[in-house]
Amino acid sequence: MTMQGEIRPGYKQTEVGVIPDDWDTRHLSQELDGLEAGVSVNSVDEQLQSAPHNIYILKTSAVSNGSFIASEVKKVAPRDLKRVKTHARADTIILSRMNTPDLVGESGYVEHDHPTYFLPDRLWMTRFKRDSEICVKWLSYLLTSQRYKVIVKSAATGTSGTMKNISKGAFTSILLPWPQPEEQRAIAAALSDADALIAALEAMIAKKRDLKQAAMQNLLTGKTRLPGFSGEWEVKRLGELLGYEQPTKYLVSSTEYDDSYDIPVLTAGKSFLLGHTNESHGVFTQLPVIIFDDFTTATQFVDFPFKAKSSAMKLLKSRNAQVNLRLVYDMMQTIEFVMSDHKRYWISEYQKIEVPFPDPAEQAAIAEVLSDMDAELAALEAQTAKARAIKQGMMQELLTGKVRLI
Repeated sequence: MTMQGEIRPGYKQTEVGVIPDDWDTRHLSQELDGLEAGVSVNSVDEQLQSAPHNIYILKTSAVSNGSFIASEVKKVAPRDLKRVKTHARADTIILSRMNTPDLVGESGYVEHDHPTYFLPDRLWMTRFKRDSEICVKWLSYLLTSQRYKVIVKSAATGTSGTMKNISKGAFTSILLPWPQPEEQRAIAAALSDADALIAALEAMIAKKRDLKQAAMQNLLTGKTRLPGFSGEWEVKRLGELLGYEQPTKYLVSSTEYDDSYDIPVLTAGKSFLLGHTNESHGVFTQLPVIIFDDFTTATQFVDFPFKAKSSAMKLLKSRNAQVNLRLVYDMMQTIEFVMSDHKRYWISEYQKIEVPFPDPAEQAAIAEVLSDMDAELAALEAQTAKARAIKQGMMQELLTGKVRLI
């Protein structure tokens, strides 16, 4: 048993940390023959798609956390077709050399050739020496590991607080741990398997979401009826189903949140950010409740005590026990709430929207079907989160040599 701070047998201390005895260290410059950049070109309006060709320029968002996202492109303006150069090639890494402080240094591994997708001047693509035996996918995983993401980003410089730039010298001088190519390939294969599992789970989640969306469109409009139900639905205004109140008495004044505090605080917006405050409990709204943000028309179903941060959040509750609030919430997800140029949308407009509405028994039956679908989605999302956490653990162990595959 080794004492804390001691190096266990078979390992050594190096400039890149503790690594196995049979690993070396190398600078990126020892493997790279160069970094190829594209050129800045004009693009056509994405909505018009007016150019009669299929030549695209990559957005800087085409690389993120090791992934190459081929859908993040813009069509090149016809007048600039002759200027494009450097298309995305297979078995390379594309790096964001110039970007905001948060996004500079993001990279993605390119699995296949994309001969009609070209790099802008803010992206680099790796070109390795002919005699290099490096496993490029292993390097991609290394560069997106927690430690090396920090190292790459810290190589960026610039006086602007909004834009940073990485020089070729700074990037190529990065020192790497160096397992033998066979072990690099084994590490890359193991992490690729983990990625494949995550991708399969994400595809299943997307399919389940599509199925739920289709079920909502049919069940919540009465196009499809569950067995045992056949009566006509009534047409109701949302204001007949839901009462509202302003969040005034639930608002917090503090903007400082900390996970150690025990009172949840919801901030309005498309994502409804959850923070915590240590302000006095005061009063909480009767639960459950639908939060409706007038300024974005985003909604959130909440069934836990909370405080509110924004006065734009309308709190919507069932008018009576005959209204299934969760069903109304799901129904609202199928409505396109039109934004206008004035405020107080719920009072002036949205509460007047008419919807077909079933009796309490059919409400409960539909809500049960949709709740079961939500439960399946939640289970898959939890499984995906666990798979991501396992992959992160694998990266930490395999890319540092703590766990050996060969």
